[in-house]
Amino acid sequence: MTEREIPLERKLKILADAAKYDVACTSSGSSRRGKKGHLGNTVSAGICHTFSSDGRCVSLLKILFSNDCVFDCKYCPSRAANEKERATFTPEEICRLVVEFYRRNYIEGLFLSSAVVKSPAYTMERMYEAIYMLRNKYHFNGYIHVKAIPGAPDDIIYALGFLVDRMSVNLELPTAEGLKRLAPNKKPKNLIRPIQQIQRGIQTQRVALGKDSRMERAKGNQYLSNSIFNEKNTSSVEEKSVFSIMEDAQKSVKKNDNVNRRQNDAAFFKETRLERDIGSNIDTENSMSVATNSSIENSLNSNIGRRGRENAAMSDNTSQMGNGMSGGVESKITLPSHFLQTTGKREGAQFVPAGQSTQMIIGASGESDFHLLSLTQRLYQQYDLKRVFYSAYVPLNDDPELPAIGTAPPLLREHRLYQADWLLRYYGFQADELLSSDRPNFNTMLDPKCDWALRHLDIYPVEINRASYDVLLRVPGIGTKSAFRIVKARKHGTLNFEHLKKMGIVLKRAKYFITCSGKMMYRIPIEEDFITRQLIGEDGKQNWEIDHPQTYRQLSLFDDFNFQSEVTVEDSSKTLFGQM
Repeated sequence: MTEREIPLERKLKILADAAKYDVACTSSGSSRRGKKGHLGNTVSAGICHTFSSDGRCVSLLKILFSNDCVFDCKYCPSRAANEKERATFTPEEICRLVVEFYRRNYIEGLFLSSAVVKSPAYTMERMYEAIYMLRNKYHFNGYIHVKAIPGAPDDIIYALGFLVDRMSVNLELPTAEGLKRLAPNKKPKNLIRPIQQIQRGIQTQRVALGKDSRMERAKGNQYLSNSIFNEKNTSSVEEKSVFSIMEDAQKSVKKNDNVNRRQNDAAFFKETRLERDIGSNIDTENSMSVATNSSIENSLNSNIGRRGRENAAMSDNTSQMGNGMSGGVESKITLPSHFLQTTGKREGAQFVPAGQSTQMIIGASGESDFHLLSLTQRLYQQYDLKRVFYSAYVPLNDDPELPAIGTAPPLLREHRLYQADWLLRYYGFQADELLSSDRPNFNTMLDPKCDWALRHLDIYPVEINRASYDVLLRVPGIGTKSAFRIVKARKHGTLNFEHLKKMGIVLKRAKYFITCSGKMMYRIPIEEDFITRQLIGEDGKQNWEIDHPQTYRQLSLFDDFNFQSEVTVEDSSKTLFGQM
C-alpha cells in the first residue's frame, strides 16, 4: 500500500502517535471527540500545548511528516530496521488537517517534525512545500513550529525561517560517543550546523530591525550578576566550543581545555553559502547607522534565486551528510521552482521570531547530569537557544546497547533537569555550582535548589529585610516574583513572616533559611541532617535511606557509645517507621 492509498485518518493515527516521542513543548494527550465519521474523532495523541508570549496556553496539532526513515538510530522507534506500519503525508494533506482541526477549534497551531524520508533534502523540501501552501494558499496565520532536518540545504532552512514562528534541531544524544554508538548516521557537527545557521539568521534579522543581536530574556536577569546571559559570561564563552563537551562526555568539564570557537566556526562555515550571504549583510549593517528589512529580503531572494542553478551542488552536500544512509538514495528535487523563487513572507514576517530550541534524550547513552547541564548552559550562551528540552528515554527497541525493554523511563531525573534548567535561566545559577565532577548527578530526593542550599548552610539564614535580590533567589521557597515583591515591599516597612506568607513565599521550605528582623520562624537548628529530613517529607524517607545509607542515619537507641554492634540500614529504617 503506497502513501496515497493509506486513508488520511489512518495516517493521522500513525504519525500523531509517532510524534509523541518528539519533545518540544509541554505535551499532553487530548480526549476531545467529534461526530462519528468526522476527521479527528477519538484521536488521543496529536495535540500538544505551548504558551504564547502573553501567557495563553495554545493547542498545537503535533504530527510527523513521515515515519519512513532511512536512518537506523538504535534508540528511535522509527528506525529503518523496525518492522512497523509506515506512512507519509502529502503537503496537501497536512494543510487539510490543520485547516479542519482549526475550524473545529481543536488547535491554534502546528508542530511538524519528521523522520528522514529518502534524504534530508527531500524531506525538508516537502515540509517547506506544506508550510508554504499553509501560509499562502490557505492563509493560515497561526503558530507554527517546525523541526529542521540536519543535512538539508541551507537555503530551504533559511526560506522556511520566514514562514514559521519557531524552529528547532534535535541534538538527541548529548555525547559524541553516544552518537557514534547508537546513531552512526549522525555526527555532532552536522547536528550543530543548522543550529548555527538559524542563530545567524535570527541575529541578522534582529540587527536589521535595530535590536540587539541576542534574544530577549527574563527582565530579572539584568539584576543578576552571575546570570549565564550576562555579557561578561556570554563573552567568555566565545572562546569555547560545545563540541568539546560532547566529545568528553565522561570527563569533567574544565574551562581551559576547550577549542577556540571562532576558529572552529570559520572552518565549519567555509563552504556554506548562507555564511557568505548573511555575513555580507552583517558587514553592511555594521557600516550603516540604521539597517533596513530590504537588506535581508535581497539576501534571501539572492540566496533562493540560485536554487535552480545549484541543484547539483545541493545534492552533493546532501550525499555528504548521508554517508551510511540506507540504500544510498539520492535526493530527488520535486519541489516546484516557484516555491523557492519567492519568499512567501507574510507582511511584517520575521525570521524565526520565537527563537529556536533543541531536544536531548536522557538515559540512553550513559551521560551524567553534570555533562547534560554543562552542555545546556553552553547551548544557551553560545547559540542563544530559547529552550532546551529533555526527554526521558523510553525503551522500545531490543538492543544490547540500550536499556532493556520494560526499564522504567528516568522521569524523576528528567524532572530534576528541568528544575535545574530553570535555575540556569532565571535564578542566576551556573552548571558548575549545582554539580561537579565529584557530584555528577542530582539528588533525586531533593530539588536542585534545596540540594544546593543544604551544601551551603554557611551562608544561611539570610535576613529578608536586607538581603539582595540575587541572594533572595537562592533561598528555597522564594521565586522570581516573590523576590521582586520582597524587594519592593520592604521599602515601605519591615517585613515579618505573616507578610511573606501573603506574598506567596513557600514558608514550609523557606523557614529553614531565613530570618525576619533577626529571628527565625521557629527554633530551628541549622543542621544538614535535620533540615534534609524535613524537606524530604515522610513519603521520601525510606527511599533516602536506601539511596544514601552512608550519608544519612536516623537517630536511635543504637547510638549509645557503649553499644559496639554496627547499626544497619534495616535497623535505621525500622526505627524511622516505628517498627522498633
